[in-house]
Amino acid sequence: MQITKNAIVSINYTLKGDDGNLIDTSIGAEPLVYLHGQNFLLPKLEEYLEGKSAGEKITAVLPPEDGYGIYDERMVAKIPRANFEIDGEIPVGAKFQADTPEGPAIVTVTKVEDDFITVDANHELAGKTLHFEVEILDVREASEEEIKSMTTGCGGCGGSCGNCGGGCEGDCNGGCGETCGGDNCCCNG
Repeated sequence: MQITKNAIVSINYTLKGDDGNLIDTSIGAEPLVYLHGQNFLLPKLEEYLEGKSAGEKITAVLPPEDGYGIYDERMVAKIPRANFEIDGEIPVGAKFQADTPEGPAIVTVTKVEDDFITVDANHELAGKTLHFEVEILDVREASEEEIKSMTTGCGGCGGSCGNCGGGCEGDCNGGCGETCGGDNCCCNG
């Protein structure tokens, strides 16, 4: 069977940066199993996998605009320490959820000063070219039950959390797993 929309696909992958350093891999762990065509993977990576079959291997190079976006300096902010409701040390590298005009976002602490904390809301791979090596282990048709369970609620955010797909009809700030406007996942939490 070839990889098409709503196929259950099992892959092993290795992700490296331009420098050749390992970023992530499934080798030595469980393979990644996903529902194809539902935004569980980066869209451009899914394009590379479309039409392939079990046993095939691909190499995909994704520039930042096809990966996690161009690094945006406007997503770096210097916040007064008093705005953090934490007693004690705030280490560089700590991650927090912050409310932004676009909705909740994970920010990473990049600098700690006496009165200010600098945070970065860019994805940690923003601005990086991604080098994927993927081996397709298995491809099978998904059952209707699998499709439904993987495309609704928190389990079905498909990598597009924070995006209601334009179908929300009301307040979608109830957190991960909330659906609104039918089966569109809001996943704002």
